Amino acid sequence: MSPARLRWLRGVSLIEVMLAVALMAITALGLIAAQLWIAREARAAALREHAVLVADAVTEASRAPAGGDAALRQWKARAASLLPQGEATISERGGGVSFARVTWSAVSNLPRPAGGIDNPESCGDAVLPAGMACIAMAFAQ
Repeated sequence: MSPARLRWLRGVSLIEVMLAVALMAITALGLIAAQLWIAREARAAALREHAVLVADAVTEASRAPAGGDAALRQWKARAASLLPQGEATISERGGGVSFARVTWSAVSNLPRPAGGIDNPESCGDAVLPAGMACIAMAFAQ
């Protein structure tokens, strides 16, 4: 190779290494962001799972012919311990239809889909404040 060509190629290896390091850094940041999103979604899914379990148990306890009040109080206390700001309530709609509703503080930084089926504007017959999530289960007495 000629001396002029060697002078021109002198810094090319350094530029290639810098580009490779920058590309690896961007890829690593993308993977970290994906892992954080997955962890947040898993936490939200676990909270919804606990809420459905509590709502189902509250429904069964309220339909029990005798001794349901003690079980109902127990499941309301369990909702408060399992979920952040968790609360289980029962409301009657009329005509023998009631709602078992479990509300809790939602995971804050999750984007809300526009027409999602699990993000209703109201929960049964109550409108939720911002930052709260809800599961409502209708049942007949």
